[in-house]
Amino acid sequence: MSSFPRANSQASTSAVRYIDASEPSRRYFPAHSYVAVSQLHVYMGTVRIQDTLKQIPMVARVSLTDYRGRILLDTLVRPTHQVESYRTEETGFSPSTFMGAPTLQEVQTRVSSIIRDKIIVGHRLWDFLSVLGLTHPAIATRDLALFLPMRQKLKSRTIVELPMLVNFFMGRNIGLQYEDSLETARAVIDLFRSCEDVFEGCIRSGEWPCELPPSSYAEYFT
Repeated sequence: MSSFPRANSQASTSAVRYIDASEPSRRYFPAHSYVAVSQLHVYMGTVRIQDTLKQIPMVARVSLTDYRGRILLDTLVRPTHQVESYRTEETGFSPSTFMGAPTLQEVQTRVSSIIRDKIIVGHRLWDFLSVLGLTHPAIATRDLALFLPMRQKLKSRTIVELPMLVNFFMGRNIGLQYEDSLETARAVIDLFRSCEDVFEGCIRSGEWPCELPPSSYAEYFT
């Protein structure tokens, strides 16, 4: 995935810690440069990939916030196909939830307009971009699922889920009742602010402090 800079697995972990502060000690980009993104999905069916059945996600809700967690967009999305599973226990969704919801095309247009020329911050950004059918410049992504210093701090070689990251580094719990994309977007940007110095400092020095997203999602990063 040549659109990403070279990853550095030795990125410093020394400054990755819980910080209850609204401002990083150093600002590399203006606050208005960042947009936190999150989505919730339902399933519209399954597909067999190499003898394994995989559920097919379909975007159901999209939430975007600014650097301070203020809402830029929070909307349901009308299903484009028949829903096989609303994931009701996890999301609280039911068929009536989406009555009157905007179409996918309408939401795509609004999201594309908001994130254009912005740095998007999220957890598993490849999921966000793929379910919306959007692309974004790789250099303008900050994915906490792939951020190596946090992973190293937790002594993990694999992706650490967002609730665990938020609990460990910020002492908060999210998703206690249902999955909530607005809550997730706000947690993501809060968590990013706590490590912004490290994240942006690595990039400014010419290092990329993240693993690459799955190669099967390369088309969503330009």
